[in-house]
Amino acid sequence: MIEASVAQRQQFILAVLVTLGMAATVGGALGFEHIGGYIPCALCLLQRDPYYYGIPLGILAILTSVLKLPAWTTRTLLVLVGISMLVGAGIGVYHAGAEWHFWEGPSTCATTAQGISSDVGDLLGDLDAKHAPSCTEAALRVFGLSFAGWNVIASLVLAAIALRGAARA
Repeated sequence: MIEASVAQRQQFILAVLVTLGMAATVGGALGFEHIGGYIPCALCLLQRDPYYYGIPLGILAILTSVLKLPAWTTRTLLVLVGISMLVGAGIGVYHAGAEWHFWEGPSTCATTAQGISSDVGDLLGDLDAKHAPSCTEAALRVFGLSFAGWNVIASLVLAAIALRGAARA
């Protein structure tokens, strides 16, 4: 009985950790967009989807653990979180590979360039100064990795945490 409670506690801690990690990762991306002014390309936006699905699943995993529902419910939710993070890593690998020109990116990478003014006098100046992002050019590289590359690492770490939590029970 004691072993089961220790395993449940570890599962709870890992569910909290992966959920907070997902929220911090997508929160960082949103911060770079809204505070830092980095306009995301279509693939950047697509890489956020696994987080948007994973965070509610992680919250449910926490709740099932707190409410002491059968262990299989928490385990199943953590497996789903792990799978969503692996999907996110796959999208990130595709995006990073397109940025490094290992393979061709999507034929269209259309998003809207935010911040273009509605003032007609300023419109031509804005059109010259602001460009929609490209899926094949990294907006920023930190330690040699673009946002897509860092997303691959974050997604794999989060998938490992979620799957480790699923194995505990």
